[in-house]
Amino acid sequence: MTIKGVLFDFSGTLLRIETTESWLRAVLAEAGTVLPEPEFRRCAQELEYVGALPGGTPSPRVPDHLRDIWAVRDESADNHRIAYTGLSGVVDLPHPGLHDALYNRHMTPPAWGPYPDTAAVLAGLRERGIRVGVLSNIGWDLRPVFREHGLDQYVDTYVLSYEHGIQKPDPRLFGIALEQLGVAPEDALMVGDDRHADGGAAQLGCAVHFVDHLPAHERPGQLLPVLGLVDGSAG
Repeated sequence: MTIKGVLFDFSGTLLRIETTESWLRAVLAEAGTVLPEPEFRRCAQELEYVGALPGGTPSPRVPDHLRDIWAVRDESADNHRIAYTGLSGVVDLPHPGLHDALYNRHMTPPAWGPYPDTAAVLAGLRERGIRVGVLSNIGWDLRPVFREHGLDQYVDTYVLSYEHGIQKPDPRLFGIALEQLGVAPEDALMVGDDRHADGGAAQLGCAVHFVDHLPAHERPGQLLPVLGLVDGSAG
């Protein structure tokens, strides 16, 4: 096997969302809303508990009334917004408009930061002539985030679930990404943090490498082995 293309998941793999407190503070500041610190702490802790911040936790506490939409949240932009504003809606915030404002905030480049080794790994793959794709279960266009952080130059294609109405681990989504890369499954590596969703690539015969869904400061170098896997495959 010679790796000719690498597919990367987005959230929790290449970039990490800001903390729940940072997310909430930014939205309150934009709205001109000032909360007493105890009230702010309550709101932040409750949002954190339910997992309302997209990308913040792989295990949100989804209430029964949201389970159906949650299961297909990444198949359309509307589903994604309904699912996540519904989840934050479990928390009593100072005014209802903050739920949409929180959702809107998470789609902005300042809400995201690359993992410490992301740029080095993507640049290393480009130097080696390896095709790179970003394959994400998501409900919005993440391309501006990559452009803002200087990473778009290393990406050959983006395959976003909501644009195709299919979400991982459906092998059809991986097939679309591989076709766009022009790489056969046996020559591709999928890198992600979700063993269920990202592991779907194995159904097509792709190799899979997993990283841990952790805050950026707790995960300084888990992407670096990707370069070793690519180099080893060509040996």
